[in-house]
Amino acid sequence: MIKNKENIYFVKALETGYVVLGDIQKFYGYTLFLYKMHKNELFDLEFEFRKKFLHEMTIVSNAVFNVFNCEKINYELLGNGDSHLHWHLFPRRKGDLGNYGINGKGPVWWLPYELMYSDKYVVGLDELEKMKSVLSLEIDKLLGK
Repeated sequence: MIKNKENIYFVKALETGYVVLGDIQKFYGYTLFLYKMHKNELFDLEFEFRKKFLHEMTIVSNAVFNVFNCEKINYELLGNGDSHLHWHLFPRRKGDLGNYGINGKGPVWWLPYELMYSDKYVVGLDELEKMKSVLSLEIDKLLGK
């Protein structure tokens, strides 16, 4: 979809991966960093390219942190459902789990599925374009462009 310019959540391409906003924004600023080629494990990557991939993921997470006003970033690289290297970057804020977790704290997957993926967290096209723009500009800034 990215290569065909059909993914409305696509933000920008970096050397090793694609930056994409999540289609559900329960955690406002939720972003993915998708590896450009198909690999299943970090250890499958050639050493220098792996360093570059991790460095770019760090730049993206720093940009997410800076523009989406969060207190913490949670990082996930799972691959059980979609066996392809991709990072989930979850901006976290105090109280974002509500009554779930331990005193409202814990991983995002402690939320019930229907709450985490509720349609009420889909942002409109105007908001989506604004989010993409500020994130793209911040990534460029952090990359020195």
